[in-house]
Amino acid sequence: MTPTAAPPDKRFTVQLFRERLEQAMDRAGTTRAGLARRIGVDRSTLSQILSPESVRLPRADTVAAMAGALQVSLDWLLGLTEGNQLGADILERAPEISPRRRAPEDENLRRWYAESAGYKIRLVPTNLPDPLKTNEVVEHEYREAQGLSTEQAMRRSLDRLDHARQPETDIEICTSIQMLRGFVLGQGIWEDLPTDVRIRQLAHIADLTDELYPSMRWYLYDGRQDYAVPVTIFGPKRAALYVGNMYLVFTTTEHIRVLTRRFDDLIRRAVIQAHEVPAFVRRQIAELEGQSQ
Repeated sequence: MTPTAAPPDKRFTVQLFRERLEQAMDRAGTTRAGLARRIGVDRSTLSQILSPESVRLPRADTVAAMAGALQVSLDWLLGLTEGNQLGADILERAPEISPRRRAPEDENLRRWYAESAGYKIRLVPTNLPDPLKTNEVVEHEYREAQGLSTEQAMRRSLDRLDHARQPETDIEICTSIQMLRGFVLGQGIWEDLPTDVRIRQLAHIADLTDELYPSMRWYLYDGRQDYAVPVTIFGPKRAALYVGNMYLVFTTTEHIRVLTRRFDDLIRRAVIQAHEVPAFVRRQIAELEGQSQ
């Protein structure tokens, strides 16, 4: 009895998968035997998968293992997206931004937050967390910034605060204790920020971390022992690393898992736990008020 031919669309999907798998293997410089060892299958099995006579896709766990081993997007490997991705997309900031128009990456951030509704958000900010910033601090921070107006930055902070107040929100934030102490002491970018403005910002932080706990939890780690780059992990959907004028956006499961494990390590090593942050911040306020008297 003659086998039934696969439908044309399925044959095309299988062919595209084979072509992209071979491209990824070439780019990674791996052989069939090498890839077979890495994903735990026989070489003969991989040869069958790559055979022009094959009319079936491998099992889902096998395809996922291939994507992880070759560091390519699973969607790209299956022909669901275009572009020769290596697990990371680059979104560059637009060179010119109208004062009344959001920066393009902010629109992406809004979409990513919306798509991750119901999932835990993990955040390592560049300095103070956006949801907790006062307008005075945002204005100081962005008054000479290129590509993002103060108005846009304020709107972004309010967006983050609105998100933090939504039902079922789950946000974890990690920063170094040295970063917060630098703000208290007016060091670095805060060196010309008046003491009274810093006190109002700290009071705002203390009140909000009290109000939003436990749906939003802020942990402080020791920057002398640990280091973390600015990153936002949107549940299992994606992770966005901020690298100055662009975001590196990872959508592959393995990349997200690695970054999530690193974030969770920071929490385990935190020297100030989330429930201790309001009291810790109020002690900083008392210190500043004592110095100003």
